[in-house]
Amino acid sequence: MQDERKLFRLAMVLFVVVLALLLPLWVVLSSRSMRGLAARSARGRQVVQASPGQVTASQGAAEPAPADPRLAGAYRFEKGGWIYLHLEGAPGQIGFQHGYLLAPEIADAFEAIKLIDTHNSKRGWEFFRTAAREMLWPKIDAEYQEELKGIVEGVKARGVSLGIDDVVALNAFEELPDYYVPWYNAQHQVASAPRLLSPGNCSAFVATGSYTRGRQIVIAHNNWTNYLDGERWRIVFDLVPERGYHIFMDGFPGVITSDDDFGVNSAGMMVTETTITQFAGWDPNGKPEFVRSRKALQYANSIDDYVRIMLDGNNGGYANDWLLGDRRTGEIAQFELGLKAHRVWRTKDGYLVGSNFARDPQVISQDTKFDPGNPETSPNARRKRWEQLMKESRGKIDVGTAQKFLADHEDSYLKKELADERTLCGHADASPRGVNIWGWGPHYP
Repeated sequence: MQDERKLFRLAMVLFVVVLALLLPLWVVLSSRSMRGLAARSARGRQVVQASPGQVTASQGAAEPAPADPRLAGAYRFEKGGWIYLHLEGAPGQIGFQHGYLLAPEIADAFEAIKLIDTHNSKRGWEFFRTAAREMLWPKIDAEYQEELKGIVEGVKARGVSLGIDDVVALNAFEELPDYYVPWYNAQHQVASAPRLLSPGNCSAFVATGSYTRGRQIVIAHNNWTNYLDGERWRIVFDLVPERGYHIFMDGFPGVITSDDDFGVNSAGMMVTETTITQFAGWDPNGKPEFVRSRKALQYANSIDDYVRIMLDGNNGGYANDWLLGDRRTGEIAQFELGLKAHRVWRTKDGYLVGSNFARDPQVISQDTKFDPGNPETSPNARRKRWEQLMKESRGKIDVGTAQKFLADHEDSYLKKELADERTLCGHADASPRGVNIWGWGPHYP
């Protein structure tokens, strides 16, 4: 079982790196070209094509679809364990397509998230539904309210019963349990509250100029999520909204943003992130992070745009160091977004790395309890390794080197090859120490 899990993790890393480096080329294509590419790729594999009157499959039987014009243009196919999903149209239409074509996966993912959230928080699911209804829903842009309602209608058409509160809480699964719940417990002085800490879930980098082969932007990322939700995090969204830019991103069933986060848009923006370890804070009057991150990827055509959209209504949820690239200018940026403080670093010739460390002194002092001086911790050990690799690889960084970086097993603290919680390719499940600073016990799965 451990070997299977490690193979699964390695496959995820390699796919994401290739996706990171090839998608900027794909996403600038027209919608018609994108659909043609997908159709050619799908030959010989199962393809579900949604049209106003039917759903057909190239292999095996497919259940008939209702005569619903909202399904026009949408389709899915599967390859290598990933589900490619093409959605297009108005917000409600995109939501309906999403819900309809991924209904079995959404139902399954919902049960997994419900189990994780209630188990870790020691609270019933109604607590999360209430937060979604009373706190989050009123702050969601009308466009995304329509898309979320469309998901509810889409799964319902396939016989899956989920309410809008369930779908909103599902979309907020990265921000409610580890950000809102600790804040709520502190505000209400909840006795015997569980120890909930914002986790560190990724290793990532972005490089440009003299650091890359060909001087073009290279961006890459791996995800350290647990196996329960990680094995379900296998959707490739090809999203053509009525307004805004064409989006390509990985994602989770039923969720309207990447959450991983890993995406590109047709304006040439490239986006990923790593979470800020030991972040604490929440603004109940702010806008959900899942809305801001989706809106930023859909509408930003520059680094400044991305920063502006993410700051608008910042609620502190899912606080990240965002690594950004602008293909048109060759500029890259690191946007460290706390609740009380934030900072942006930019360059057209250099690199920026993430491994769940906070970098800005103001963010560290005001928004976290993170100790940047402890070399033994996972974020700092990985940061040291990133710096070593970047300096050694100046002028050589490309797809192949990015793959090697994300599969790296050098523990910089012990100074030896040993896959554990301190390596860029994280193996917390192999560590007898776990990661105490974000609440993971030994051999955390």
